[in-house]
Amino acid sequence: MINITIIDTGCANLSSVKFAFDRLGYNTEITFDLNKIKSADKLILPGVGTANAAMYNLQERQLIETIQNLTQPVLGICLGMQLMTEFSEEGNVPTLNLISGKTNRIPDTGLPLPQMGWNRVQFVKNCPLFDGIVQNSHFYFVHSYAVSPNEHSVAISNYGVNFSAAIAKENFYGVQFHPERSGKNGALLLKNFVEKVPF
Repeated sequence: MINITIIDTGCANLSSVKFAFDRLGYNTEITFDLNKIKSADKLILPGVGTANAAMYNLQERQLIETIQNLTQPVLGICLGMQLMTEFSEEGNVPTLNLISGKTNRIPDTGLPLPQMGWNRVQFVKNCPLFDGIVQNSHFYFVHSYAVSPNEHSVAISNYGVNFSAAIAKENFYGVQFHPERSGKNGALLLKNFVEKVPF
């Protein structure tokens, strides 16, 4: 049985992410215990809220260095993905610096912010997260900040401007959308993270 741990950031959609894995038949544990995090096979870094609040909580729980030194696969969701970058304009706060790039507010193009709803995702690199998912499938987004496309983008989306829908580097993976709210495609992505991403 794969040991899947959801990192308790103190400001996240923890229960909905856990329920999504429960529906797939996987056991997960929500914790900020350093030893349990270090010993997990795979980890989820979820997030809802602001980058500065999340980074404050990670600092208070002494999780920053632990997360930075993880060697097992980690999946960041929404704010969790943004925390993987170097810096967030939301609160002007340095983030975990796991994957190069910065998180900026989506520019005003006349579309309402936050983006809230379904949007197409275009895969631009092979990534095991999207195995079996059709190109330009829809996923569910809720966000006002985004990571511009860069060399670590594996999928992009557009909301007035292009942005990274998914990023990856080594053992760190991030998705801007909410797979736990994205129906069959989201469920398959979570299953792929458990079963297709090597550890």
